Amino acid sequence: FEREKEKERERERERQRERKKETKRKEERQRERGRERQRERESERMRERETERAMERQNDQGKEREKRKEVWMI
Repeated sequence: FEREKEKERERERERQRERKKETKRKEERQRERGRERQRERESERMRERETERAMERQNDQGKEREKRKEVWMI
């Protein structure tokens, strides 16, 4: 009878260990997903900045052309 109780306790401890491992795995996956999202957001921001810079360059080039045209007209 005592042996049965001991076996049952051992099985319960094993289940708890498994649950603990599973929880750790889930937490690690969540952290990994969070890091992945962070990287995506950063790369998105970089692309937006690049687009803005490109538009500014085009704008500046357009202004330069206007100035040159004005110089030619004078």
